[in-house]
Amino acid sequence: MKISVGSTNAIKVNAVKEIISEYDFFAFAEVIPCDVSSEVSSQPKTIDETIRGAMNRAKNAFHDCVYSFGLESGLMEVPHTKSGYMDFCACAIYDGKKFHLGLSSCFEYPKEVIRLIFEEGLEVDEAYVKLGLTENARIGRAEGVIGQLTKGRLKRKEYTKQAIRTALIHLESPGLY
Repeated sequence: MKISVGSTNAIKVNAVKEIISEYDFFAFAEVIPCDVSSEVSSQPKTIDETIRGAMNRAKNAFHDCVYSFGLESGLMEVPHTKSGYMDFCACAIYDGKKFHLGLSSCFEYPKEVIRLIFEEGLEVDEAYVKLGLTENARIGRAEGVIGQLTKGRLKRKEYTKQAIRTALIHLESPGLY
């Protein structure tokens, strides 16, 4: 069985590989990374845009496979937070007909990071570098900002796995959906 992942980001691809190894119905699956477009902005700023990005990645990666996975992190408005926004990861699994969606836990960026994202159009990585919060211009391909904020207690790959696990509920219990 072939499974495509709509990304070449090693964090996302390895998260899929590690999670599917826990499921018997993926016992002999081969995971193929695909460089595809999310067809949304490089820094999604709404829950709708983020989920559409994950769905577009999954659909655009669906070639010669049984399932394709799309993963997209982005922002969503959350009332009563300090910045007004939280980051989350969306997973869309596509079977050629239907999408199966899951989300990760959410966390809040510092207010100044959110300001730079919305006022200057920066991506999270760029905002973190500009503010001197990291020297790693590709922190999203490493431990992620979540890894830095939690002092390594929750890294980007684990946070991404949460979204994959919740999307897989639909495949593991199809009669419920």
